[in-house]
Amino acid sequence: MRDVGGLWADLADLVFPTGCAGCGRRDGRLRQGCCPQCVRWLAALRPVPARPTPAPPDLPPCHALGPYAGPLREALLAYKERGRHGLARPLGGLLAEVVAASVGEARPVLLVPVPDRAAAARERYGDHLTRLARHAAARLRRAGWDVRTAVPVRALPRPDSVELDRAGRAAAAESAFRLRAGWAGRGSGGRAVVVLDDILTTGATLAAVSRTLRAAGMTPYGAAVLGATQKRRHW
Repeated sequence: MRDVGGLWADLADLVFPTGCAGCGRRDGRLRQGCCPQCVRWLAALRPVPARPTPAPPDLPPCHALGPYAGPLREALLAYKERGRHGLARPLGGLLAEVVAASVGEARPVLLVPVPDRAAAARERYGDHLTRLARHAAARLRRAGWDVRTAVPVRALPRPDSVELDRAGRAAAAESAFRLRAGWAGRGSGGRAVVVLDDILTTGATLAAVSRTLRAAGMTPYGAAVLGATQKRRHW
């Protein structure tokens, strides 16, 4: 849905003289973010259903902007691991499109980002998904959606999932999240709950967060991610 408004303006803001976040190209015409070619590549992506095989129990229906590859992968890494925080606004705008595709039509929505571990948030100068959620919500509101964000779940210390296989990810995710104080049984106020993450791999994290949310009476309507690993999904 390109009618979530202003996407091209945000993508056009992706430029200054530091190398393209999508391909690494250095050029005097660049501003902060991405080169024109990578901007066009990102803008051409359209959200589609995505599901790992096999899918873990309790994984809600998922939509992804595209495969975790090319400029999307590099832009996510630049934002998440290399301190390119200026990418939060355009990436959040792209995530808003995935939310819109996941929900299907404008209705009251509650966006719940998967929380960072405290140590990861400190290293990244803030929770990277919470930032994306705020920008996604702002984009949807400008398009007329009734959207709120909430962080009812906290992340407990756990191993870095990059180092784990499928079984290891599932085991780590199982005990990785807890409801924050005051959220038990609170409910979503009739809003469609959409869980946000940056990358879908095995689905273990999204499934674990979804189970935790059910304890608060907030059963997820769906999940929205930016990239899905191709080996888990046929595009």
